[in-house]
Amino acid sequence: MKKTIALISFILCTTTRLVAQQDQFLEDSIERLESSRKYLLLVAEMMPEEKYDYKATAESLSFSENLMHIGFALDWHSQSLLGGREARVYQTDTVFKPAHKTKGEMMARIDQTFTEAIALLQDFDPKALDEHLDYFGLDRSKRQICMLLADHITHHRGQMLVAMRLNGLTPPRYVLYQ
Repeated sequence: MKKTIALISFILCTTTRLVAQQDQFLEDSIERLESSRKYLLLVAEMMPEEKYDYKATAESLSFSENLMHIGFALDWHSQSLLGGREARVYQTDTVFKPAHKTKGEMMARIDQTFTEAIALLQDFDPKALDEHLDYFGLDRSKRQICMLLADHITHHRGQMLVAMRLNGLTPPRYVLYQ
Protein backbone atom coordinates (compact mmCIF):
# COMPACT_ATOMS: atom_id res chain seq x y z
CA MET A 1 0.00 0.00 0.00
CA LYS A 2 2.83 2.42 0.91
CA LYS A 3 4.54 1.61 -2.40
CA THR A 4 1.34 2.33 -4.30
CA ILE A 5 0.85 5.66 -2.54
CA ALA A 6 4.50 6.56 -3.14
CA LEU A 7 4.18 5.68 -6.84
CA ILE A 8 0.98 7.69 -7.21
CA SER A 9 2.61 10.64 -5.42
CA PHE A 10 5.64 10.42 -7.71
CA ILE A 11 3.47 10.32 -10.85
CA LEU A 12 1.32 13.26 -9.71
CA CYS A 13 4.35 15.32 -8.77
CA THR A 14 6.12 14.58 -12.07
CA THR A 15 2.98 15.28 -14.09
CA THR A 16 2.37 18.54 -12.23
CA ARG A 17 5.95 19.69 -12.91
CA LEU A 18 5.69 18.75 -16.59
CA VAL A 19 2.40 20.62 -17.06
CA ALA A 20 3.83 23.65 -15.23
CA GLN A 21 6.87 23.61 -17.52
CA GLN A 22 4.65 23.37 -20.59
CA ASP A 23 2.47 26.22 -19.31
CA GLN A 24 5.63 28.28 -18.82
CA PHE A 25 6.76 27.39 -22.34
CA LEU A 26 3.46 28.69 -23.72
CA GLU A 27 3.69 31.85 -21.60
CA ASP A 28 7.24 32.45 -22.87
CA SER A 29 6.11 31.83 -26.46
CA ILE A 30 3.26 34.32 -26.08
CA GLU A 31 5.58 36.94 -24.57
CA ARG A 32 7.99 36.48 -27.46
CA LEU A 33 5.22 36.83 -30.04
CA GLU A 34 3.93 39.98 -28.37
CA SER A 35 7.42 41.52 -28.41
CA SER A 36 8.00 40.37 -31.97
CA ARG A 37 4.74 41.96 -33.08
CA LYS A 38 5.72 45.34 -31.61
CA TYR A 39 9.14 45.25 -33.24
CA LEU A 40 7.88 44.07 -36.63
CA LEU A 41 5.18 46.76 -36.72
CA LEU A 42 7.79 49.38 -35.83
CA VAL A 43 10.00 48.16 -38.70
CA ALA A 44 7.00 48.21 -41.06
CA GLU A 45 6.06 51.71 -39.93
CA MET A 46 9.57 53.10 -40.41
CA MET A 47 9.87 51.98 -44.04
CA PRO A 48 8.29 54.55 -46.34
CA GLU A 49 5.37 53.14 -48.31
CA GLU A 50 7.04 54.02 -51.61
CA LYS A 51 9.88 51.64 -50.66
CA TYR A 52 7.64 48.66 -49.87
CA ASP A 53 8.36 47.17 -53.31
CA TYR A 54 12.13 47.39 -52.77
CA LYS A 55 14.09 44.16 -53.33
CA ALA A 56 17.72 43.78 -52.23
CA THR A 57 18.31 41.52 -55.25
CA ALA A 58 16.14 40.41 -58.15
CA GLU A 59 15.63 37.00 -56.47
CA SER A 60 14.75 38.47 -53.08
CA LEU A 61 11.30 39.03 -51.68
CA SER A 62 10.37 42.68 -51.58
CA PHE A 63 9.96 44.44 -48.25
CA SER A 64 6.18 44.03 -48.47
CA GLU A 65 6.45 40.40 -49.60
CA ASN A 66 8.62 39.62 -46.57
CA LEU A 67 6.12 41.33 -44.29
CA MET A 68 3.14 39.47 -45.69
CA HIS A 69 5.05 36.19 -45.87
CA ILE A 70 5.65 36.51 -42.14
CA GLY A 71 1.89 36.89 -41.71
CA PHE A 72 1.08 33.92 -43.94
CA ALA A 73 3.55 31.65 -42.14
CA LEU A 74 2.40 32.82 -38.70
CA ASP A 75 -1.19 32.08 -39.69
CA TRP A 76 -0.35 28.69 -41.22
CA HIS A 77 1.85 27.48 -38.37
CA SER A 78 -0.46 28.65 -35.61
CA GLN A 79 -3.95 28.22 -36.99
CA SER A 80 -3.38 25.18 -39.21
CA LEU A 81 -0.54 23.19 -37.68
CA LEU A 82 -1.26 23.99 -34.02
CA GLY A 83 -4.97 24.77 -34.25
CA GLY A 84 -6.10 22.28 -36.88
CA ARG A 85 -7.82 24.75 -39.23
CA GLU A 86 -7.63 23.95 -42.94
CA ALA A 87 -4.49 25.52 -44.36
CA ARG A 88 -4.49 28.44 -46.75
CA VAL A 89 -2.76 27.75 -50.07
CA TYR A 90 0.16 30.16 -50.52
CA GLN A 91 -0.04 30.22 -54.30
CA THR A 92 -3.73 31.21 -54.37
CA ASP A 93 -4.13 33.06 -51.07
CA THR A 94 -5.02 36.75 -51.39
CA VAL A 95 -5.25 37.61 -47.69
CA PHE A 96 -1.46 37.64 -47.33
CA LYS A 97 -0.43 38.89 -50.75
CA PRO A 98 0.72 42.51 -50.83
CA ALA A 99 -0.88 43.24 -54.23
CA HIS A 100 -3.44 46.06 -54.05
CA LYS A 101 -2.83 46.61 -50.33
CA THR A 102 -1.66 49.81 -48.71
CA LYS A 103 1.03 49.89 -46.07
CA GLY A 104 -1.67 50.47 -43.47
CA GLU A 105 -3.72 47.50 -44.67
CA MET A 106 -0.69 45.22 -44.55
CA MET A 107 0.23 46.40 -41.06
CA ALA A 108 -3.36 45.88 -39.86
CA ARG A 109 -3.39 42.35 -41.33
CA ILE A 110 -0.10 41.49 -39.59
CA ASP A 111 -1.31 42.92 -36.29
CA GLN A 112 -4.54 40.89 -36.52
CA THR A 113 -2.60 37.72 -37.38
CA PHE A 114 -0.43 38.13 -34.29
CA THR A 115 -3.58 38.70 -32.21
CA GLU A 116 -5.09 35.46 -33.55
CA ALA A 117 -1.88 33.44 -32.99
CA ILE A 118 -1.51 34.74 -29.44
CA ALA A 119 -5.17 33.98 -28.67
CA LEU A 120 -4.70 30.43 -29.94
CA LEU A 121 -1.65 29.92 -27.69
CA GLN A 122 -3.47 31.41 -24.69
CA ASP A 123 -6.15 28.70 -25.07
CA PHE A 124 -3.75 25.95 -26.15
CA ASP A 125 -3.74 22.74 -24.11
CA PRO A 126 -0.17 22.40 -22.79
CA LYS A 127 -0.36 18.61 -23.11
CA ALA A 128 -0.78 19.03 -26.88
CA LEU A 129 2.77 20.43 -27.14
CA ASP A 130 4.04 16.85 -27.20
CA GLU A 131 1.81 15.85 -30.14
CA HIS A 132 3.75 15.17 -33.32
CA LEU A 133 2.93 15.95 -36.93
CA ASP A 134 4.49 15.67 -40.35
CA TYR A 135 6.32 18.89 -41.22
CA PHE A 136 7.59 18.66 -44.79
CA GLY A 137 8.50 15.01 -44.26
CA LEU A 138 10.00 15.57 -40.80
CA ASP A 139 8.54 14.40 -37.52
CA ARG A 140 8.05 17.54 -35.39
CA SER A 141 6.28 18.23 -32.10
CA LYS A 142 3.89 21.12 -31.70
CA ARG A 143 6.43 22.57 -29.26
CA GLN A 144 8.93 22.68 -32.11
CA ILE A 145 6.34 24.42 -34.29
CA CYS A 146 5.99 27.12 -31.60
CA MET A 147 9.75 27.64 -31.64
CA LEU A 148 9.77 27.73 -35.43
CA LEU A 149 7.26 30.60 -35.38
CA ALA A 150 9.76 32.91 -33.70
CA ASP A 151 12.66 31.67 -35.83
CA HIS A 152 10.79 32.26 -39.08
CA ILE A 153 9.70 35.76 -38.09
CA THR A 154 13.29 36.65 -37.17
CA HIS A 155 14.62 35.29 -40.47
CA HIS A 156 12.32 37.38 -42.66
CA ARG A 157 12.41 40.45 -40.44
CA GLY A 158 16.21 40.36 -40.80
CA GLN A 159 15.76 40.62 -44.56
CA MET A 160 13.49 43.61 -44.00
CA LEU A 161 16.14 45.28 -41.83
CA VAL A 162 18.71 44.84 -44.61
CA ALA A 163 16.26 46.48 -47.04
CA MET A 164 15.93 49.41 -44.65
CA ARG A 165 19.72 49.81 -44.43
CA LEU A 166 20.08 49.61 -48.20
CA ASN A 167 17.58 52.46 -48.41
CA GLY A 168 19.53 54.64 -46.00
CA LEU A 169 17.31 54.03 -42.98
CA THR A 170 18.50 53.08 -39.52
CA PRO A 171 16.37 50.20 -38.21
CA PRO A 172 14.99 50.43 -34.70
CA ARG A 173 17.31 49.27 -31.95
CA TYR A 174 17.10 45.52 -31.26
CA VAL A 175 15.76 44.48 -27.89
CA LEU A 176 15.95 40.88 -26.63
CA TYR A 177 13.10 38.49 -27.43
CA GLN A 178 11.87 40.13 -30.53
